[in-house]
Amino acid sequence: MAVTNGPDLSFSIGNSFFRNPVFSASGTFGYGKEFENFVNLRRLGAIIVKGISLEPRKGNPPPRIVETSCGMLNAIGLENVGLERFITEKLPYLKGIGTPVLVNILGDSLEDYQRLAERLNGVEGISAIEVNISCPNVKKGGVAFGTDPEMAFAVTQCVKQQSRVPVIVKLSPNVTDITAIAQAVERAGADGVSLINTVLGMAIDIHTRRPKLANIVGGLSGPAIKPIALRMVWQVARAVEIPVIGIGGIFSAADAIEFFLAGATAVEIGTANFVNPGATEEILNGIVDYLQKNHLGSLQDLVGGLRLP
Repeated sequence: MAVTNGPDLSFSIGNSFFRNPVFSASGTFGYGKEFENFVNLRRLGAIIVKGISLEPRKGNPPPRIVETSCGMLNAIGLENVGLERFITEKLPYLKGIGTPVLVNILGDSLEDYQRLAERLNGVEGISAIEVNISCPNVKKGGVAFGTDPEMAFAVTQCVKQQSRVPVIVKLSPNVTDITAIAQAVERAGADGVSLINTVLGMAIDIHTRRPKLANIVGGLSGPAIKPIALRMVWQVARAVEIPVIGIGGIFSAADAIEFFLAGATAVEIGTANFVNPGATEEILNGIVDYLQKNHLGSLQDLVGGLRLP
């Protein structure tokens, strides 16, 4: 089914406009071109590219992906082409699609994030920056930026001061109180938050008695984490005023609709892309069908519509 005249799916984050709420999740959709034969990239709400660092990264040694019950573990190690190659080699193709592009950025220090945002400032074809704060701050003993409200505030403020496009901060679930982190980045000027990033986990080969990942631990994603993600999105949506983007185990339109009801304005599709490369477009179609069948003229009629006991 093609989306023609139907429910209004549009919304804005900061000064950026999006036609619909179905985004690709960073790290699961390459740089967009990898999926051009599977989905109509022009129909997506946004393409969020693989996380970009200042310099190219090779990532961790294999094995670095392991299938688990209802999900997968990955320890890719943030492999990417680096900022300059992204701008010169990847961005021209993305600009030609006409779909908003969000650049996910990552660093090991505040200076890294500042330099990334500064370099991206003014680069045409970028609708927003998504800041990965699950990275370790090497100057603070390797503690992840996203596990401490003060560090989360600092990195958000740093990027926001350099950026002319909206700044969305991607939150880590590996914290005691995710609302405290969300409120900290909101105070620092974030235009939106996306959550959740992967949950730390591990798997062991009982025959060799060795970890299945060379990195020992990795990030768990897929349907296994959906209840966790849904709960955290619901909590954060009630704690902040800025838009919330839901991520975590979304494999169907019904999954996405749960996140909207919990308060998400948009969703990112991640692990589902590995199972079904056409998942993003199928989920978009299903959302439209649901709105039409329930006589809802706008997606906003659904957002935050959870009926509590």
